[in-house]
Amino acid sequence: MASSYQDPISWPFLPKPQPGTGIMTYPTLDQSVRDAIRVILTTRPGEQLMTPYFAAGLQNFLDEGNTVAVRRQIQSTIMDALQQYESRITVDAVDVTTIDGAPAEVYIQIFYRVIRTNAPGQIGVTMGAA
Repeated sequence: MASSYQDPISWPFLPKPQPGTGIMTYPTLDQSVRDAIRVILTTRPGEQLMTPYFAAGLQNFLDEGNTVAVRRQIQSTIMDALQQYESRITVDAVDVTTIDGAPAEVYIQIFYRVIRTNAPGQIGVTMGAA
């Protein structure tokens, strides 16, 4: 029995104006996925009224220490949030590492594949105290 792939609908539905020209264009699938990941990572739980559990809430880790346990918790939180809220991707790995010379910061690398195209993607984020 062959199963057919149904593309999940995801934000954004509306086109965005191109900088400089004002021409309305839709974002590519890759850009839409990257934008959705960024929103998931930067949104705090409870910030969206109708979806109070939506988010990874990375800001909640800013005042925690830069320990192995905290880095594992960040990794687990990101994996869980992306698997739950971004159905267009498969998360291959999330690496949370320290940054030499910056003990209060961590570097987060997310490796994923877009399900529709099987194209690999990667996003890197530096997180730490200001």
